[in-house]
Amino acid sequence: MEQKVVVLSPALRLHNLILLFLFSLYASPSSSELSFNFYAASCPSAEFLVKNTVSSASSLDPTIPAKLLRLLFHDCMGCDASVLLQGNGTERNDPANTSLGGFSVINSAKRVLEIFCPQTVSCADILALAARDAVEFGGGPAFEIPTGRRDGRVSSATNVRPNIVDTSFTMDEMINLFSSKGLTLDDLVTLSAHCSAFIDRFRTDSKGRITVADTSLDKTYASELIQKCPKDASSSITVDNDPETSQLFDNQYYKNLVAHKGLFQSDSELLNDGRTKGLVENLANDQESFFQRWGQSFMKLTSIDVKTGDEGEIRRLCSATNG
Repeated sequence: MEQKVVVLSPALRLHNLILLFLFSLYASPSSSELSFNFYAASCPSAEFLVKNTVSSASSLDPTIPAKLLRLLFHDCMGCDASVLLQGNGTERNDPANTSLGGFSVINSAKRVLEIFCPQTVSCADILALAARDAVEFGGGPAFEIPTGRRDGRVSSATNVRPNIVDTSFTMDEMINLFSSKGLTLDDLVTLSAHCSAFIDRFRTDSKGRITVADTSLDKTYASELIQKCPKDASSSITVDNDPETSQLFDNQYYKNLVAHKGLFQSDSELLNDGRTKGLVENLANDQESFFQRWGQSFMKLTSIDVKTGDEGEIRRLCSATNG
């Protein structure tokens, strides 16, 4: 895959994370060969087998849904499972991706599908379906997505960094990056991070004390963050952006934003910027609206610039090309 947009939260190790992206994507997806029930004839049990694998894994580890969502988002735009490929210099070697999880779930689903439907279901489709199912298992909406994606043969770490939306980005920087891909950004959300990901919102005074530099933060929330991330805090310390319902797929994040409790600078930008403030307030007040928008945006996101037809391949193993 040549170009993609992912979110960078430096050196993330996600424990109680639900990762939510909400895009309004006005670009026309180049997915003419994707279709609903693509595997109806060639592998009719494909979606059931993927869902069953995700369900089993989630029952053992409640963080699996979040990990699968994050894994998908770091593979898209152009969801072609390139992030799953192992090897020196692949996308998995970039610092933005070294803390990704959920690979074992995708590999497990692939092994089962190779038994019932050899070299039929792509790893790209498995990842998209698994992330879709992860939303439902996290308490979010259930919805259908088209399938028929094929797997990419190329994965390069050099493709990651130029397409990252950093957590310190301003609204203009986020919009400009997505506009360069033919997309319009309404909302971009990342819900858990290491202390280093938001340290720019604080400063150290002459006596070595950490104080708030960003006055838009709720004072009580800012004090809590300082306690969790004191000076010289270990890089292993993580902070949930949504401590209220960190393992649920809901609209609590938007409620936090309205209360000026957005963890990242880019979070606060969503509320402070007139172009997105109204949407944030709407989603904070209407979870059903959020669910509806999520399903629509997820389907668009996973359909843009995908490989179909004779492009790419159907891998036998998700971690390696067929050679």
